[in-house]
Amino acid sequence: MESKTVVADIADELARRVVGGEYAPGDLMLSVRQVADEFDVNRATAQLVLGRLEAMGIVAAQRARGFVICDLRDGAGADVGGYVFRLSQAPDEVFEMFRDAVDMERAIVLESLITYATLDEQPDLTAIENDIDELESITQLNDPDYPAMFEKELGIIRHVLSALHQPFRKAVLNSIGMMILSLPEALAAYYPDAPDVRVLVWRAFVAARKTEAGPTQSQLALFEDLVNMYHQQVIERFAELVLGHEVDLPLYGAAATA
Repeated sequence: MESKTVVADIADELARRVVGGEYAPGDLMLSVRQVADEFDVNRATAQLVLGRLEAMGIVAAQRARGFVICDLRDGAGADVGGYVFRLSQAPDEVFEMFRDAVDMERAIVLESLITYATLDEQPDLTAIENDIDELESITQLNDPDYPAMFEKELGIIRHVLSALHQPFRKAVLNSIGMMILSLPEALAAYYPDAPDVRVLVWRAFVAARKTEAGPTQSQLALFEDLVNMYHQQVIERFAELVLGHEVDLPLYGAAATA
């Protein structure tokens, strides 16, 4: 029996062909025999490869036909979307997927934080403050670990979503996080310089939440503007890194109607 790594490697190669357009939606994927012959593996391993692709939603088994290529752009879930994002080599396509992911991440972050900030009862901020302390420690390194920073910021939002009893949104956020962590250019777009600024924003949010009356409307409006502006800049930076040029983007929030 071939190793799980061999199965995963062959599945990734076939998935790359789907993502790259070599196989179109509705086309037949290679048969068990063809996979075995092309990659020099036994048929049991080839069956595992096709089963892996089916489990990922890359192909669907059809009686009397074989494995048919699925339309990933129209029907893929978050996990498959992350898989496609990681394998895609077309810059325009990568950019569009990244922009969609950032749009969704921004919406989850902004809505959950504003809801959390306006809860009637004072929430327990201990876990969030601990994460912010750890985030600050990472930013003070000579060579900051950006994946660790991103994970720590995701952890803060996870605490908020748990407090709000929103497990579905937390699952979506986790899938988006995996997509972003899979591409170095994505992390570079999130942390271009001065990573300690992120710490200052989080501490300001906690300080406003800690006040007896909670944050004022002007504080919430400022925080919303900061979140929107930050994510706008993330998308613009990613465009420069992946496309090599600036792009015209619709503005978020108040800036869009100014």
